[in-house]
Amino acid sequence: MASGGVDVTVGGGPVVHGYPHLETVRAAITALYKRLSYDTVRAFETSVAPADVAFGDEEDLYLGVQRVAREMVRHLRLPDARVIVSFRGMEHAAYVELAAGPEYFIELNDRFRTHRKDIGAALAHEVMHVYLHRLDLSFPGTRDNEILTDTATAYLGAGWLLLDAYREDGASSQKLGYLTPEEFGYVLAKRALAFGEAPETWFTSAQAYTAYTKGLAQARRDEQQPPLTAAGWAGRRRYAKDRRYAQDHRGAAEAGGTGGAYSFSLAAGTLRVTFPCPTCHQRIRVPARGRVRVRCTLCGTVSECDT
Repeated sequence: MASGGVDVTVGGGPVVHGYPHLETVRAAITALYKRLSYDTVRAFETSVAPADVAFGDEEDLYLGVQRVAREMVRHLRLPDARVIVSFRGMEHAAYVELAAGPEYFIELNDRFRTHRKDIGAALAHEVMHVYLHRLDLSFPGTRDNEILTDTATAYLGAGWLLLDAYREDGASSQKLGYLTPEEFGYVLAKRALAFGEAPETWFTSAQAYTAYTKGLAQARRDEQQPPLTAAGWAGRRRYAKDRRYAQDHRGAAEAGGTGGAYSFSLAAGTLRVTFPCPTCHQRIRVPARGRVRVRCTLCGTVSECDT
């Protein structure tokens, strides 16, 4: 039996910002494409609609929770999963028991009795645990596995709710999930760029909107790294210098770009460059021969490159 829960920061506790988990997030996006396939990922091109998970104070608590849970099950195409939701006092926001089925039991923190607008966010994360459990897709270690769950929730169309649950002011703060607000924004932006969505229109939290715009800027930088032709002048100049070094030193792996985005190798007298796909981050390896169009075999993205 496995289990999973969503982390929560409330009551004025510090909210971590920035991109401390970025490499794990990118690995999670790659893992989704590998496990699901391009066609299955594209089947989630429509996100959960705000109207379908809205939860007013006048609605019966338990009927409303079951309604939102069924919407998450429907979105993730889990027709055989019956989700039973209850409330109790606990440290985390929510908790799910992942037995063999057909019933899955989710417990929500008692605070959601009076914070109903965030129930959809907590359920999105927990039902994603069910989905990934059925796929037998996981990362080793609790931390990385929770990052995978947050990333999958956002990339497959339900995670905008987790970012919208982020609120912070001088007196208090709240954040659901293990990703930072900017990392949630990054994953949502990666999805938006791939699917042509505009999730910023759904946010009710001003802080969530700001985090999304920062994540969008980071996601666009993925599309502007050499050897992609969209790289700026400084990046192209640095890449040309690294390529000359590799040629002069028999393919020495001189990496450049943010976080060593590309590297060179020499095989059978041919210099090759390896770099991440700007969409799914699968590593692509091609000869360093100048301008070329490269198609990612994992997600199908076609990139214009100057290798």
